[in-house]
Amino acid sequence: MKQLETAETTRTRLGTIPAGIWALGFVSLLMDVSSEMIHALLPVYLVTVMGASMVMVGTIEGIAEATAAITKVFSGALSDWLGKRKLLAVIGYGLAALTKPVFPLASSIGWLVAARFVDRVGKGIRGAPRDALV
Repeated sequence: MKQLETAETTRTRLGTIPAGIWALGFVSLLMDVSSEMIHALLPVYLVTVMGASMVMVGTIEGIAEATAAITKVFSGALSDWLGKRKLLAVIGYGLAALTKPVFPLASSIGWLVAARFVDRVGKGIRGAPRDALV
């Protein structure tokens, strides 16, 4: 009997979560999975196929993560000032999604660096507004 009550309580609690939160969670999950699939293999691809040095890979990754962190600060302030959190989140997810096909199609390190940079700008833009929406 106790297990039945627990299952019903859990189902009731899940039903009270707004649809927007479910949508944001699902989109965030898919974007994180796609990013991890690409970014986990990117250093290997840069070194073996593109001929980049390990120092170059570290520099690219450092700049990418710094870009996301810095952009997140300004995105949060802009989100609060404009009050357009949904728009900023959509722009951030859109930028990141647009860069995904560039990675396998890139013909040079410059294209990969640009795609990585834009992807991290998208991550920075969407982070704070998404957190505020949730």
